Amino acid sequence: MISEAPAIPGELIARLRTAHRVAVLTGAGISAESGVPTFREAQTGLWARYNPEELATSEAFQRNPRLVWEWYAWRQERVRQAEPNPGHDALTAMERQIAKFTLITQNVDGLHRRAGSHQVLELHGNLFRAKCFTEDRTVEGWPESDDLPPRCPHCGGLLRPNVVWFGEMLPANTLRAAEQAAVNAEVFFSIGTSSLVYPAADLPIAGLRAGAMVVEINPQPTPLSPYVTFSLNGAAGVILPALVAQTWDVER
Repeated sequence: MISEAPAIPGELIARLRTAHRVAVLTGAGISAESGVPTFREAQTGLWARYNPEELATSEAFQRNPRLVWEWYAWRQERVRQAEPNPGHDALTAMERQIAKFTLITQNVDGLHRRAGSHQVLELHGNLFRAKCFTEDRTVEGWPESDDLPPRCPHCGGLLRPNVVWFGEMLPANTLRAAEQAAVNAEVFFSIGTSSLVYPAADLPIAGLRAGAMVVEINPQPTPLSPYVTFSLNGAAGVILPALVAQTWDVER
């Protein structure tokens, strides 16, 4: 059964209709609605005996690069079976209505881009991209071979998933752009995130301090909930299409 969207506050609709700068932060919740397992839920089947911390670190890759690469290849296959949901589609529609729209995501599954969003900042990288472990440069393609992991076409070093592992810093330019979008936003959305993972959890607070209307969309309250302008409890795939439809008189 599809739950009904909570009433959309008229003040939010009015602000969105005149807003020129909107920022959105999304977390695992919006991907879970597409059937993408969360980071820890990915430990099933052959991988159930491993903790994520054993596979998502530089040290783990140095110990057993093939094992780590195969785990990420398995996660890629799980994500390929998923499709963007109405929440993703609604954010794509919102982007078309807003002059300066920035979508900041903690997710690595690429579903926002598959849904058609363009202004996407991927704080934790992308599951479907690789970079050289030796030179830390993004690699778009590499020669076919039986090597696992594949080799960097530039230096011959091992390729690794282009995601942020435990103990690593977020990409500085991406984080800087996200922080700028947060403090410049007239409306800031926090969607499907626990508000427990920093520095991403600081972004809505930065928006609040700069005077933005901050809206949380999440099935359950979070540590952010007491501070936001509006807290809409429910699924992003239900609330966001209703919000877009009522604000701009479009289906999604």
